[in-house]
Amino acid sequence: MSLTQHAPALPTPVPAVADQAVLIVHGRDRTGIVAAISAVLGKHEANIVQLDQHSDNPHGGAFFQRTVFSRPGLKAALPAIERDLRERLADGFELEYTLRDLSVPKRVAIFASKDGHCLLDLLWRHRRGDLPINVSMVISNHPDMADEVRSFGIPFFHVPSQGPDKSAAEAQHLRLLAGNVDFIILARYMQILSGDFIERAGVPIINIHHSFLPAFIGAGPYAKAKQRGVKLVGATAHYVTEDLDEGPIIEQDVVRVNHAHTVAELQRHGADVERAVLSRAVHWHAEDRVIRHGNHTIVFP
Repeated sequence: MSLTQHAPALPTPVPAVADQAVLIVHGRDRTGIVAAISAVLGKHEANIVQLDQHSDNPHGGAFFQRTVFSRPGLKAALPAIERDLRERLADGFELEYTLRDLSVPKRVAIFASKDGHCLLDLLWRHRRGDLPINVSMVISNHPDMADEVRSFGIPFFHVPSQGPDKSAAEAQHLRLLAGNVDFIILARYMQILSGDFIERAGVPIINIHHSFLPAFIGAGPYAKAKQRGVKLVGATAHYVTEDLDEGPIIEQDVVRVNHAHTVAELQRHGADVERAVLSRAVHWHAEDRVIRHGNHTIVFP
């Protein structure tokens, strides 16, 4: 296996959200959850600036809450806030929670192949500060995008991956990722990840693909769609699981097409909607707006 690294200057950090944190809570619904959380935050003089919640059944169903709060000197106060939350939510509540300082953007690795429309769109949005992430690296099984990625100031790694046995390539991927990323984006990465890689990576993985599935599977989906006279072209962003293309859906969208569109035009419309859907899914995940529940998601946009 060959490994080629292009190592330009470090990427420009995304502007931080000062003195704000996000709290995600989910578990069994019961009376008093919102009051208990608010009491802890109020005790620490934290101001709730955004609160979204959802219950699928108020009588013991599943409960989900996303709370953004601010407090001067947040970094110093977070350990005490987390301690009090842990103690309060352990007292009769069947809940799990995560608490994160929003001034620290999530670190991302982007996997790509030859088709760069989703990759370059993410890098452009990242450079503009439109995505609250830091792109740690781009990994590709082809060297084609190296120069364009380098122009964004992002490290590029070429890791060839050919044949049915991907173990050597995946081992190299894991060495590059270890301790460096909080989630992974598959920006039209045309390789299937093994269950072993998904488990060992240990971070969420977001994928994008056309929304014809399960129809028009395999190569040339737009040509097959043209033959069937489709009237909609769409895209789906979802979390990756061992079940190919069946993970929890984060976002979907469609555009209308008609009989006059050529295969090339269908592909162009598909690429447009893929870019939009993937960027929204990445943005929402980066801001902890997505809560996984079984094989579906609750999204607080």
